[in-house]
Order: sequence, then structure tokens, then C-alpha cells
Amino acid sequence: MNRRRFLKSSMILAAASGTSGLASLFSRAAFAAEPGIADGQSHRFDFSSLQATAHDLAQTPWGGAPRALPETLATLTPQAYNSIQYDAKQSLWNNVEGRQLDVQFFHVGMGFRRRVRMFSLDPTSHQAREIHFRPELFNYHDAGVDTKQLEGQSDLGFAGFRVFKAPELARRDIVSFLGASYFRAVDSTYQYGLSARGVAIDTFTDTPEEFPDFTSFWFETAKPSDTTFTVYALLDSPSLTGAYKFVIHCEQNQVIMEVDNRLYARKDIKQLGISPMTSMFSCGNNERRMCDTIHPQIHDSDRLAMWRGNGEWICRPLNNPQKLQFNAFDDNNPKGFGLLQLDRDFSHYQDVMGWYNKRPSLWVEPRNSWGKGSVNLMEIPTTGETLDNIVCFWQPEKPVKAGDSLAFQYRLYWSAQPPVHTPLARVLATRTGMGGFPEGWAPGEHYPQVWARRFAIDFAGGNIKDAAPRGIEPVITLSNGEAKQVEILYVEPFDGYRIQFDWYPTNDSTDPVEMRMFLRCQGEAVSETWLYQYFPPAPDKRTYVDDRVMR
Repeated sequence: MNRRRFLKSSMILAAASGTSGLASLFSRAAFAAEPGIADGQSHRFDFSSLQATAHDLAQTPWGGAPRALPETLATLTPQAYNSIQYDAKQSLWNNVEGRQLDVQFFHVGMGFRRRVRMFSLDPTSHQAREIHFRPELFNYHDAGVDTKQLEGQSDLGFAGFRVFKAPELARRDIVSFLGASYFRAVDSTYQYGLSARGVAIDTFTDTPEEFPDFTSFWFETAKPSDTTFTVYALLDSPSLTGAYKFVIHCEQNQVIMEVDNRLYARKDIKQLGISPMTSMFSCGNNERRMCDTIHPQIHDSDRLAMWRGNGEWICRPLNNPQKLQFNAFDDNNPKGFGLLQLDRDFSHYQDVMGWYNKRPSLWVEPRNSWGKGSVNLMEIPTTGETLDNIVCFWQPEKPVKAGDSLAFQYRLYWSAQPPVHTPLARVLATRTGMGGFPEGWAPGEHYPQVWARRFAIDFAGGNIKDAAPRGIEPVITLSNGEAKQVEILYVEPFDGYRIQFDWYPTNDSTDPVEMRMFLRCQGEAVSETWLYQYFPPAPDKRTYVDDRVMR
């Protein structure tokens, strides 16, 4: 570390970590009161200084787990924690007349133990001032918090922040950063769904997963008419540090985030996940094992979509498997990928609590060269809708070594539909059920009881209708078993085609069967590629029970 870099970064390190001897310069007593809630002493800040800070921090040992919170906060129940509300009259930009955006902060407590520091940044002068915690910023209502334990705790910090947009100021937030490096946004439905993260580490390895924290945020003051704001973040963990710049566009029907990060490895990392996202899939058209409820479907996302570097479009329906599954889809400079919620028909969910038909999709668009690697998908068994069980991220092919630095730029689109889609026919839905007999009949009724599993994949859009008179050919590839009774059916209600086939086992294996299908016409693809992973039952379970027999 040279002297110039040390002098430049030491000031910001004091503000960000609170561990330096310079931290006293940023106490509330060191700065006279001024309009607004920022009460710390001014210090210069920009993205280059944040990068220097993250780089230098990576040369030092990790600071360790969060310090203990006062008992009155550490023992909060979820209900009590949720009753603590930030005072909207003391929001970050409350003194900006006619503002289109505003920021409020989350209280630390319960499981949110990391003390996150917040700073207000003047984008013209590049001067930043800390916003210290004080109880008067919050309304505690009936949370049962002993505020006497919080007096003099200006270093308590905050748990995260959320952003409001006019005319919904102080009513409905549209962006939320809370817990580790998790964050979410909404579309025009104002319904939160899946989450993103700053980075993922060792999600699927032989070592415990690591969850880095955003430890500090700097907010550029937005102008009254702005619907875009910029926030910077410092990320820290045992394995790496990071400097992040988020330019967040709060548009009418979507939120778009431009992310620019610099990552610095403290030590070797077995698995690094870039632009990770976390969602939930309990049951849907294709997987109904856990759908014994009044709801036909329960999921935040219904598919993984990929636009590969070679131009191929992929649709991979999600599963709720009986045991954990991890899949890696190799690629080179991907054009985009995401977890999508494309089924937005209320009648398909019948849920007036979760409103799954309103949940946004999340699409990642790389903005620089990501090189070789893979889109990784992990699906975890779940018994219900309260736990996220789907994880997706990009993993670079090259292993990360201590001392490495990496840079990734990408856009995140939080919206009902991704910003781009294939010009070919798209997969609308995937359905599975009993097979081995013609539609309209039942196994054993004029037909032998032969066990099979039926798959029906619906395609629509593109030029599939124009191609149909010239002949549509389903190209089906299986890692095991056989596809029989292949049918191509026009379905008037969605003005598209259903490809139906029965899968027959050829051995007793219960290993997952990798399925792949696309449609072609006279040698040319006319649809995106459908991928699926099917889990055959044990041989002794491959029978149908005739429930017409009285017992």
C-alpha cells in the first residue's frame, strides 16, 4: 500500500468500518447541526476512493461477525420488529420540495445484527456525511423496545434502507436493501418477490456457504425531479471485499439497476457467484408434489431463462425436487439470464395473501465481457412457501485466488416481462401427469396398465403458425428412457401448439433424466429450447392404483 493510497483511503475506512483511530472525527459531536439528518463530519468520497478502500481492506483480516446488540433489540420477535417504523418526517430527502424519491432506514434488531453505516453524499462537491443512529428517527409503537438501552448508541447504525417513489411516498416502497447483501425491487404491481444479492460464495461446495455483508452505503442526493438515484456500497466478508455502484432507475412499470462492482479476494474461493438471485418454487403445473392446498400453484418464479452467448434461447422450468439438485449450464459471454414469473393469471394461484400472480421477474444483462463460465441453478426441497429454495448465479470458469481482483458490470431488470425475448416461439407452460394411454381414457380401461409419464409443453408466438403448414418437428433428446406417443396439437385458446409425449423407462435407474426439446421446420429452429429435469420413481412405485375398487 503506497502512502498516497493510504492517505486517500484511510479517511473513508474510518467512516466505513469504525475501527480506525480516525473514527472519532465522524462522531456526532464533531459536526455542528445542519439541515437534514446527516450529522457526521464531511469527508471526500467518490467511487475510486471506495475501490481503494475495498482493495486495502482485503489486505487485512476480516473484522468478524457482528457485535452483540442491546438485549432489547436482540430478543425482538418478528411481530415486534415489524412494528418499529421509521419516522417519515425524518426521511433522507424530506427537506427536498416536490421530490420524486425518498429514503428511509431499517432498524437493527432480531436477526438483523450487522450495524450498517449510512452516508449522505453531495454529488457536486463529493462531500459525504454520516447519518448516525438515534432513537428519535423511529416510532417504536408497541414493539416493547427499552429505548433507554439505546441512548448514546450512535454507532448502532441501521439494518438497511428502502426507497419510496411519488405519489407513493411514505406508503409503498419500491426498493429494499436488508440483510447481508440481499436486495429487492418491484414493478408496477408494488409486490415484492424474489431477491438479488451482491455476491454468493460457496453456495454448493463442501464448505459452509458464506454470506457477505453490505456494511456501508453512500447516497447521492437526488434532485426534486429525479426518478433515478445513485447509491454506493462497501461489501465485506471473510473471503473478499467489494466496491459497488448502483444507479437505480425507478420507472413507471419497472425498476432497472445498473450495477458496477470491483471485487477483491482475501483468500482462495471455491465457488464465486456473480449477480446471484434467490427465489421460491413450491409447486406448479409441472410439479405438484407439494400442492395439496387450495392453491393450484405456489411460486415466486416459474422458470430459469437464458440467452446464451451463441444466441440460443433456453427455457428451464423450475422444480421442487425431493433431494437437492445442482445444475451448471456452461456458456461463454452470456447475453442474459434470469428467474422469471411469466404466468400472471390470478386464477392459476387463487392466492389473496401472497399474490404470486403479481411477483416480478428478474433479468440480468451483462454489460462487459464475462468470458467462460456457467449459469448455475440450485433447487432445494421445500415443504411450503415460507423458505426460498431456488438459487441462480453466474460462476466464472477461472478459479478465484487470494489477491485476485475482478470487475463485473450488469443491469438488473425488475419487471413483469424481461426486456428482451426470443423472436422464436416461446414456452408458455409445462405440464406432467400419468401417461401410457390415449387422452380421454384411463389406464387399464381398454388399454394395458403400462406405466409412463406424460409431458405436455405449450409453445406460442414467433412464426410457429406460419411454419405449421410446412411441418413442425419436435426434436427430443433424453439422457435415459424413451419418448413415445409424440403428438403435435393446435390449441385455440392460446393460439399455439402443444407438444405431448410419454416418457417410458428402459431401466430401474432413479437418477434425474435430462430432457431437451426444440421445434424445427425444414431444418431450422422455430422455438426456444426447453430443458427439463425429471425424477423417476423407484421401480416398485411405477404402478397406477385403481381407486374405483371399493375396500
